[in-house]
Amino acid sequence: MRRRTFLTATAASALTGALPLSASAATDLTLRLPAPTGNWHVGTTTRALVDPDRSDPWNGSPTRELALTVFYPATVVRGYQRASQLAPAAAEVFKGLDAGVLHPELPTSGVNWAAILTHSYVDAPALPGRRPTLLYSPGGADPRTIGTSVAEELASHGYVVLTVDHPGEASEVVFPDGRLRVIEIGPDVQTDPVQSRLMMDTRFADMRFVLNHLSDLHESIDLRRVGVYGHSAGGATAAVSLEHPRVRAAANLEGYLDTLDGELYPIARHGTRKPLLLAGTDGFRDERFDRTWSAVLSQGGPVRRVQLSDANHWIWTDYAAFAPQLQSAGLMTAAARAKLVGTPRCGVPAVRRLVREFFDRSLTFSG
Repeated sequence: MRRRTFLTATAASALTGALPLSASAATDLTLRLPAPTGNWHVGTTTRALVDPDRSDPWNGSPTRELALTVFYPATVVRGYQRASQLAPAAAEVFKGLDAGVLHPELPTSGVNWAAILTHSYVDAPALPGRRPTLLYSPGGADPRTIGTSVAEELASHGYVVLTVDHPGEASEVVFPDGRLRVIEIGPDVQTDPVQSRLMMDTRFADMRFVLNHLSDLHESIDLRRVGVYGHSAGGATAAVSLEHPRVRAAANLEGYLDTLDGELYPIARHGTRKPLLLAGTDGFRDERFDRTWSAVLSQGGPVRRVQLSDANHWIWTDYAAFAPQLQSAGLMTAAARAKLVGTPRCGVPAVRRLVREFFDRSLTFSG
């Protein structure tokens, strides 16, 4: 099993508190997110949901609170402000935690993470009518913000997209009221089957709760056309979410379909009659993927497996857009880029096209 670094909140706070400030943020590199290709402008807003019937396993709160970002087709954007990818508080944590620690391939200096702008406009008026709706779950320890490029692309083509954070497990989460929550999960989640199962069960419950409350989150949501996609642990979350009656299709972007001790999830044991995309890379493929994904495929049904060439695990995230810019600026080596996202010729367009075309087809599925 491939591992990544997880920190406790105490360690993360100590690390970020000790970081030296850049000599001049104005001279640091400002990274650019790729523009969406669809016909619609994109609006965005943030939401919070509180589950009063579930305690939080990571901080002991008697309730479980979630943070979401909604991307949607907008009518006009003139006069509305472009949203930042990272809120200032999140950017401060990101530059010392995500960059260099959770992702050692990213530079620890030389980038102004707070300056990255999305192509979405805060609270721009929504296009009238109900739109097919997709939920996104990020990878383990990753925040929802690094799934911005694909979400904007989908929204520009007519989808409503909700990116969902899993607080306590995500590196940093900013709630709509500005509160910041830093990762609290311990590193033993990577080796302890009990902790790992708790993490995944919490994710599954998070997604069920959001699905049950979709009608409260945005006026453009079409409850009859709902899909879920996700990366890594979020990919497994998406696949398991097919069990929810509201979900009609799911895209698993390189997530294992078993527990840490090898027990297959029900989706892998029994298969599904709903469309499921299993998308991986040649740089991250291993026996565990082959075993768990083959189990799903052996059950038949509308399940498809694809593989991107010359690619690696975080090609499915915004790092696919950032890595080439970082390498060109001399802030990332070719080896680090290959380890993070690979060296595909058209990484961002390939990922966007794969996800969008899958949901374009499968959300008309009537089985």
